[in-house]
Amino acid sequence: MKPRAASRPEAGLTLVDVGVVVVVMMILAALLLPILNRRPHHYHPACVNNLKQVGLAFSVWAGDDAGRYPMGVSVTNGGSMEMVATGNVVRTFLAMSNELSTPKVLFCWEDSARQCASDFAGLTNSNVSYFVNADVTNSSNPQAILSGDSNFELGGKLACPGLLILGTNDPVAWTAGRHNRSGNLLLGDGSVQSVTALGLHGFFVEAGRATNRLAIP
Repeated sequence: MKPRAASRPEAGLTLVDVGVVVVVMMILAALLLPILNRRPHHYHPACVNNLKQVGLAFSVWAGDDAGRYPMGVSVTNGGSMEMVATGNVVRTFLAMSNELSTPKVLFCWEDSARQCASDFAGLTNSNVSYFVNADVTNSSNPQAILSGDSNFELGGKLACPGLLILGTNDPVAWTAGRHNRSGNLLLGDGSVQSVTALGLHGFFVEAGRATNRLAIP
């Protein structure tokens, strides 16, 4: 005759346990939602890598010029200060041609309105997919927005080439023509942030400038 197994109490969750689990899940959701709002559903490593190369070029250039970017150095001294203030984005990238090595990093493969340049000698707006922030002249602010995808729209209208003066309250968003209404921003610390339209507005607020003058190709 087999011995009877000792009786054991049934394991289960008490109401207190369930309450703790619910509270923890709510805290995690509150922490993750802002991140999910900024992170696009479609990640594009090629464009991100391009902007990281651009960020490295800015960093090397600034390291050779007392922390100043081309936007903070006059054209006569090899920078782009006067030209970028008129919306000329190409002049900034030409000033950093040695640091960039190839114009291919200035072209996003999902930018159907432009084409890749074979060399810097013939570089024009038609070969550049990224804007330059004319107001960020030095490397003092790691959260400053240096560059990024240029396919902005304001109030549903495509931003025109030239100088875009963007206020923190302006209804800026990404167009549908690139990255499915998401995009990439290059910050002063060299990081590239892939953001949705909601995250885009937040980054301009966090940059701490009342306005941003963006040179759009």
